[in-house]
Amino acid sequence: MSFPTRKLSYSLAINEAFHQLMERDESVMLIGQGVKSPWYVGNTAQGLIARFGERRILDTPVSENAMTGAAVGAALAGMRTIVVHPRMDFMLYAIDPIINEAANWYYMNGGKLPVPTVIWGVINRGGEQGAQHSQAIQAMFAHVPGLKVVMPATPYDAKGLMISAVLDNNPVVFIDDRWLYNLEENVPEEFYSVPIGKGVVRREGKDVTVVAISYLVQEAIKAAEDLALEGISVEVIDPRTVKPLDYDLIQQSLKKTGRLVVADGGWKTCGIAAEIAALASERSFLDLKAPVARVALPDVPAPASRTLEEVYYPRNKDIKSSIKNLLNR
Repeated sequence: MSFPTRKLSYSLAINEAFHQLMERDESVMLIGQGVKSPWYVGNTAQGLIARFGERRILDTPVSENAMTGAAVGAALAGMRTIVVHPRMDFMLYAIDPIINEAANWYYMNGGKLPVPTVIWGVINRGGEQGAQHSQAIQAMFAHVPGLKVVMPATPYDAKGLMISAVLDNNPVVFIDDRWLYNLEENVPEEFYSVPIGKGVVRREGKDVTVVAISYLVQEAIKAAEDLALEGISVEVIDPRTVKPLDYDLIQQSLKKTGRLVVADGGWKTCGIAAEIAALASERSFLDLKAPVARVALPDVPAPASRTLEEVYYPRNKDIKSSIKNLLNR
């Protein structure tokens, strides 16, 4: 059965998910800094206060710990909460309610007390914002038992995964990248979900597998298109969820290609790319024809210079270079 679709930007796909969720379920609420302000959350929250009121759309003071603790507490009391951190860097102030509380309550109460909350972090890389406003710390949250971590790379998945995250009975860290907010594609008008923990093949190929995360999915597709002109066939996989990771999908691809490049917008050391590389060594070692390559941030803080940012942030040229180096080995 097909449903009407129309082009929708990534940010408005998230906004539509909120409208549909709140219309269906009065227990869904959004809490966080700047939900009234496009300067903070773009147009992801537009129209929500006018439609659902300030009892369900709470604009908070700048207190990441307090607002996250309130969201977790409300979830424990029966609400389905979304708490937004417009700059992911400052989620670090909320480590206690996220990790010590939300991630552990269900386990510590014998599976009898769910925590249906979404901790929504926005990565604001680039724009000469410097080291305290540009960090991508998804690996920190993926390290913690009890937390699921999703990183949609397309408008379709942004809507579907936000819906899945809100409907999940336990905490989900939903991470998006401001660089994706203007990306457009056809998005169904109806209410739908994308399963947490299931990746997707964005482009089929036979020479090398690229596992790309978040904004780097688009960069990997551009790299694959360029390399196809040189006779190199690249398979691009978008995990969509980094925890739990759909490694079975990656494993199937590696049986075909035997080569793996992992592209992640976080730091290289102890990052998501390192985890995927480790899984490849554990589960796909005999299929590999070459060492695993990683494309990630260098282990230095983000610069506040436009010129340095051009070198610092990985793009499709870095993925292409990594692929060629791997094939030359």
